[in-house]
Amino acid sequence: MRLALFDDSRLGVVTEDGVVDVTAVLGSRHEDDPVTAGWWRGLCRDFVALRPELEAAAKAGTPVPLAAAHLRAPALNPSKIIACASNYAEHVTEMHEVQERTLGRVEDWMMSFDVFLKAPSALSGPGEDIVLPREVVAAGQEIHHESELVVVIGTGGRDIALADALDHVLGYTVGLDITVRAAADRSRRKSYDTFAPVGPWVTTADEVGDPAGLEIELVRDGADGTSERRQHVHTRDMITPVPAIVSYASRLMTLLPGDLIFTGAPPGVGPITAGDVLRARIDRLGSMTLGVVDG
Repeated sequence: MRLALFDDSRLGVVTEDGVVDVTAVLGSRHEDDPVTAGWWRGLCRDFVALRPELEAAAKAGTPVPLAAAHLRAPALNPSKIIACASNYAEHVTEMHEVQERTLGRVEDWMMSFDVFLKAPSALSGPGEDIVLPREVVAAGQEIHHESELVVVIGTGGRDIALADALDHVLGYTVGLDITVRAAADRSRRKSYDTFAPVGPWVTTADEVGDPAGLEIELVRDGADGTSERRQHVHTRDMITPVPAIVSYASRLMTLLPGDLIFTGAPPGVGPITAGDVLRARIDRLGSMTLGVVDG
């Protein structure tokens, strides 16, 4: 199943013919306020129980063409966004050159796998622009794209066993971890507004299958008319695969329903500038097209 948020906090199921509004299944639990958004986290937690009703509503409803629906980020007010660092060997290698160029040195401690936090307020949706902070652009600092597989937590938990980790995953979506290359904490450099675009919807884990069997691609169309495929990798190349990520993160902090985990940047990261268009795709999950503008 593909779950979408669209228009004014409506819940939809994406079908071959468009998106069907299934908000009525939630009854009084649904609320329009995106700040509180407890209904979304409740859906992530209770999806297994609600699924039969969602499927029936999707089958009976009238689909709206995707072109006529305003798709939002398929996440509302998560308690946290967890992100993985140094999770593809080729990315670790390329970061030596990136850090030499942007920092004048290599930070060896950053070359090993670990997790960090991004601000939930960095979330934006498919089709929205990535806004480059004025002060960062004025300082001449590079801002990079990092197209990644994103895990959406379902039931959550603490100290989740590796063997049970995927049972705690609701599904997956496409995400970009936008990053300022500077001498500052990761969370600071990656938490500007619009620096965590995700979408176009959440594809549930049963439909995706093995999360190690996905292809990630990002194409940058430059303002100068050039076009290049910068990132192209398979998730099987992760140093730490999805089950191990979920288990490890749950030992550090309790995972709550609706939390997001960005699973790490594949190789091919690079600078973005105003006027660029980024096309990010993960097979079986969908694609996003995002503009880049100055703030």
